Amino acid sequence: MVESSTAKQLQDNKVDDNNSKMPLKRVLAYASTDTAGNLLYCTLTSFIMYFYTDVFGISIAATGTILLVARIFDALDAPIWGLIIDHTNTKWGKNRPYWLWLAIPFGVIFFLTFLAPDLSASAKVIYALVTYILMGIVYTGIATPITAILPNLTNNSNERVRLNSWRSNGGMIGYLITASFTLPLVAFFGNGNDKLGFQVTVAIYAVIGIALMLFAFSGTREINTKSIKSIPIRQSFRAVKGNWPWITLVLSFIFYWLGNTSRTSTLIYYSQYNLDHKSLASILNGLVVFQMISITIIPFIVKRFLKTHTQILGFVIAAIGQIIIAFAGASTSMIILGWVIASLGTGIAVTLPFAMLSDTVDYGEWKTGIRASGFLTAIGSSFCIKIGAGLGSFIPSIIMDKAGYVANATQTASSLAAIKFCFTWLPAIFFIVGAIIMMNYKKYEKNEERVRDELLLKR
Repeated sequence: MVESSTAKQLQDNKVDDNNSKMPLKRVLAYASTDTAGNLLYCTLTSFIMYFYTDVFGISIAATGTILLVARIFDALDAPIWGLIIDHTNTKWGKNRPYWLWLAIPFGVIFFLTFLAPDLSASAKVIYALVTYILMGIVYTGIATPITAILPNLTNNSNERVRLNSWRSNGGMIGYLITASFTLPLVAFFGNGNDKLGFQVTVAIYAVIGIALMLFAFSGTREINTKSIKSIPIRQSFRAVKGNWPWITLVLSFIFYWLGNTSRTSTLIYYSQYNLDHKSLASILNGLVVFQMISITIIPFIVKRFLKTHTQILGFVIAAIGQIIIAFAGASTSMIILGWVIASLGTGIAVTLPFAMLSDTVDYGEWKTGIRASGFLTAIGSSFCIKIGAGLGSFIPSIIMDKAGYVANATQTASSLAAIKFCFTWLPAIFFIVGAIIMMNYKKYEKNEERVRDELLLKR
């Protein structure tokens, strides 16, 4: 009789959970978080190295140092933000308030990062370092709740994938804007003065980003937050112990960001110096819109195939695209083909991990009894993005510096070879390593339904 009652309760919970489809307004509001985040942060990761070296006048060696030091701070602020969110309790929820509180600081510091004041060489380095670190800290405060809130928006795993696809498409819109229009807008507003052009362009982006974050705050709602109690800091760290699916996903995701950032941060160098076709960078960046195709079909793919296999497929397709570019030479059509193929792969590889992180939060709760969604998703999303994006710019800067790169000058053969390697082969290597690591996740995914059923029963 007890078993029958328990089974009925579990079945009722599953039915309710499976019917919990999100209203369109909330879906759009959630998607706008990544639109704002990508609009600002992808502008930073895609153009900051070029901005520092060729606009602000900082040497590439100093630029590499700035990016490395900033990564040390990133290693600290991501888990701290996660702990802060796990201990946040307001009438608005645990995650949403940070989109309200940090929206304006996010936009203002983003603008200051590209301000480029007239300073001495050493003062420029200090200014760049401070603003870049502050930008990273505030971005983590904005981005961590974007992923951490997902387990609190719905308990339905398929609905989480759907929400995450909308969010990723929203992010693609933000990235598409900055990728396609940043350099043309800089040229338009600057009229030959790139410093002024960047200032006006990023100011416009900052205003848009602030407005989108405020819309995200007003349009989303968190569920079940009353049943999620704040946990001691020590228990947050215990939530990592034995959570090997989370560890696997984190390592794999870091390699995705290493690969993607190394290709996007060196694209402008490759276009300008190797191909003598600087405008090609904007064209290729615009073609990243093909990511939206793979992002949109992800919910349909994962209904037929394991998320593990889908993620590995994304890595492999991205690597193939990079290899095509490596052998394309000066053929613009082949470069475009390779870039489109790589974009289809990165669309998958960048999207699924955010949804899968929610599943690893469930696994951590099932394994340890601790639901540290803020802490786990902070490291699994913001930390991975910032470490991968930072090192994805730092590693090419070191390689280019050792090869003799000099800003705004005719490059040597070794420098051109280094730029090509960083733009083509280096991302492919990172993507392949990420795919290999991801193979370990399959063992957990086969038990996801049992984990969710037992958690629903406990709740």
